[in-house]
Amino acid sequence: MIFDTDVLLWVYREHGEALRLVIETRRTAISVVTYMELAQGAHDRGHLQRIRSMLDEYVIDQYPLTEDIGRRAAIYVEEHALSARIGVTDALIAATAVEHGMPLCTANVKHYRPIKDLVIRPFRP
Repeated sequence: MIFDTDVLLWVYREHGEALRLVIETRRTAISVVTYMELAQGAHDRGHLQRIRSMLDEYVIDQYPLTEDIGRRAAIYVEEHALSARIGVTDALIAATAVEHGMPLCTANVKHYRPIKDLVIRPFRP
């Protein structure tokens, strides 16, 4: 399962349901975009190190951007930017999940609902 940034923030805060979900999921991953969002929110080097440690501790793989992911994300933006206001980062995260054939776990279901080929696993903290 691909985890959206919001779910990883709950894991970082040691939220019980988020931790259980990550621990019980057999194959866990994030888009490199999610890592960049987490890193951008770090307050200092120590905070960034704790983020990296969390990803290592829970064996969360990072999937890089590829040409196919970029192409698919561009289609999502073209199709949904005006009607559903999908942003570039959400399009890239969704495209990563679809290209890897994995569901996306997110608390921001409304951001991703318009993308018909994306399997969404809602998370409710």
